[in-house]
Amino acid sequence: MGKWNLSGLAAGLLMFSQGASAHWIYISNEKDDTLSVIDSETNEVVKTIEVGERPRGVTLSHDFKYLFICASDSDTVQMMDIATDKIIHDLPSGEDPEQFALHPDNRHLYIANEDDAVATVVDIQSRTVVAQIDVGVEPEGMAVSHDGKWAIVTSETTNMAHWIDTETQELVDNTLVDQRPRDAEFNADDTELWVSSEIGGTVSVINTETRQIDKIINFEIKGISPDRIQPVGIELTADGKYAFIALGPSNHLAVVDRATYQPIKYILVGRRVWHTALSPEQDKLYTTNGVSGDVTVVDVKSLKAIKSVKVGRYPWGAAILPKEHIPD
Repeated sequence: MGKWNLSGLAAGLLMFSQGASAHWIYISNEKDDTLSVIDSETNEVVKTIEVGERPRGVTLSHDFKYLFICASDSDTVQMMDIATDKIIHDLPSGEDPEQFALHPDNRHLYIANEDDAVATVVDIQSRTVVAQIDVGVEPEGMAVSHDGKWAIVTSETTNMAHWIDTETQELVDNTLVDQRPRDAEFNADDTELWVSSEIGGTVSVINTETRQIDKIINFEIKGISPDRIQPVGIELTADGKYAFIALGPSNHLAVVDRATYQPIKYILVGRRVWHTALSPEQDKLYTTNGVSGDVTVVDVKSLKAIKSVKVGRYPWGAAILPKEHIPD
């Protein structure tokens, strides 16, 4: 009997250890008006949360207490309490919010309003709009530099990256890029801004000091028509080694060597890969695959897809809650 108890205790401790090592990956499902929550240890959906209409962009507060959700067809950004999975506030986001970025101050949320050709800045503490900035037609992507100096909006129709000074909340410059820019990401030291152009089929690497393009990255996948290679989501590793680019209806993820700015591998993932998220350890990458309704788990060390996780219909955005912040 004593031996049985020790075995049971050991098994229980093992289960606890495995559970404690897991992160939660929040996936927004456009067509279901839900979030799927994936346990990174088991790579299974552990819960589904109902949210507003057509959720797209998702991001976590810097203290990991709240999840912000662009409920595009509800014309709001929802603020969800991580501890309870409850929507506690609807923020005044402007019409059709699609993507957003949270300033390092953990207070100001920069939101792209596609239908209004503006960027809206919301103070999440007072839940008020503090600025609306005119930008190009159909703004989509949004990024804020790590030093908090710049907010970037990409406009799909104007084909520009717009530079907003976050101190004055004014548009100060524009960089012309290729057709239909979607995502924007700063590198770790804010010396580069990477912008994907969906219809142009390229990624522009912009020098943040000159705000001019330094490099243009092209993609070519054997057996796939160039018009199906449509760069969207970008993820940059903190060590400066790789850039991962979601290539839309080509159903592939490009791996770019950042020393040479050349693609070195294309990884087959789900259908119409849209956005990506890196684990805190940067050992796993998760892609949202809209048409196939799943998430692909990519092992960063081997650069191989290792798992497909079924989620809701038309998964779009992804955000990762580190294990130490998962509520009891």
